[in-house]
Amino acid sequence: MTEQSKIPLPDQPHEARARSSVERAIAGFDLSRMGGIAKPLPPEQQRRVVMRELTIEPASAPAPVPVPAPAPIAAAVAPAPVQPALAAHPVRFPDTRHPIDRAHLREAGLIVPEGSVTGLLEEFRIVKRQLLLQAAQLRGSLGAAAQRVLICSPLPGEGKTWTATNLALAIAAEKESEVVLVDADFAKPSVLSALGLPGGPGLMDALSDPAIDVADCVLGTDIAGLWVLPAGNATTSDTEYLASSRTRAVLDRLTEGAPHRMIIFDSPPALAASPAAELAKYVGQALVVARADATGQSALEDAIALLAGCPNIQLLLNAVQFSPSGRRFGSYYGYSG
Repeated sequence: MTEQSKIPLPDQPHEARARSSVERAIAGFDLSRMGGIAKPLPPEQQRRVVMRELTIEPASAPAPVPVPAPAPIAAAVAPAPVQPALAAHPVRFPDTRHPIDRAHLREAGLIVPEGSVTGLLEEFRIVKRQLLLQAAQLRGSLGAAAQRVLICSPLPGEGKTWTATNLALAIAAEKESEVVLVDADFAKPSVLSALGLPGGPGLMDALSDPAIDVADCVLGTDIAGLWVLPAGNATTSDTEYLASSRTRAVLDRLTEGAPHRMIIFDSPPALAASPAAELAKYVGQALVVARADATGQSALEDAIALLAGCPNIQLLLNAVQFSPSGRRFGSYYGYSG
């Protein structure tokens, strides 16, 4: 058999006849027109194409949507500082000062202001220090009631008025405290006579008449830091007035704006009159005076039970003739007697 593939066709040029069959197939089918392998463009053409892609713009670009200008940011305003509550202005008592006869105080066995240090003064210094310390501790829980002290006794004649007056004189000597001595023995008031002060309206008048300001009833004295509130007009309804809702407001008025002012009540004996039990509800402390040679245990226990409205009850033994420890207050300062 002859190899026909090697016979040259008459219409083919000589160079085509010299190519291989694969080369002739590529040439016959013109594979380059089917895509083939793309040849890279010259560098200058590539550069032009890229630039066209970056600079070309859309044929119909949409109109820009207007964006509203942002609202101006309000300047931050710092909140106003919280102002602390202003303390109430201290209640003002009348300016009139009544003189206290010092000689009369000495004769009555009371503390004499500006006088020498005595055993009596030293004893009441100790008593007042305990009461003031307790008042400071109770102020957070009891408020204005912590500034009130009730002086009471089970029966008459046990020294409650003498104790209340001496305690008030001792507290008045404090450099940062003052005191109002209240005569709350409405049936038998005796504080004014003990100090030699004139009579006038007092606590009971302020309780019974809302038009009366109790501060106007307070008497000033020439003893620095000592004020006195009389009992006022006698009435048969003293207990009922003390039990009314007005009592707390009247008593709060006495210490309004004055956290260093103590109120000392000289009340009637607990077993002899009912006002003591009512007053016990408005005070932070009660001091029960027992006479060493007179007060019985049962009377003392009954009095304490009646004063149960007071959260803190203390005892003071009066008229003691001896001391187991042999102490004599005042002798260190030169006092003897």
